[in-house]
Amino acid sequence: MKKIEAILKPFKLDDVREALNDIGITGMTSTEVKGFGRQKGHTELYRGAEYVVDFLPKVKVEIVVGADKVDECIDVIISAARTGKIGDGKIFVTDVEKVIRIRTGEMDQEAI
Repeated sequence: MKKIEAILKPFKLDDVREALNDIGITGMTSTEVKGFGRQKGHTELYRGAEYVVDFLPKVKVEIVVGADKVDECIDVIISAARTGKIGDGKIFVTDVEKVIRIRTGEMDQEAI
């Protein structure tokens, strides 16, 4: 099993959710986060004063899938989240040792 974490632009969350749903991925977690990469923030004007916003709003999506679904999920996330502009995000894939559904006690693949 693999955990896929994707950092996205917030307005792309619904597109990614729908695209994942279309390939049968129904469970996911999303979190509002802030961060920066090559974008390095931007300058804004507020009440006549200019200030730098270092951390930009992003959304982190987390899903756990079987190893056989990883490449398909990555392709779907990329196609749904890509704008072609800087700051589109990143995808991280890590191994998951164990999954347990609390309600039923099901483990690993049955718990996904």
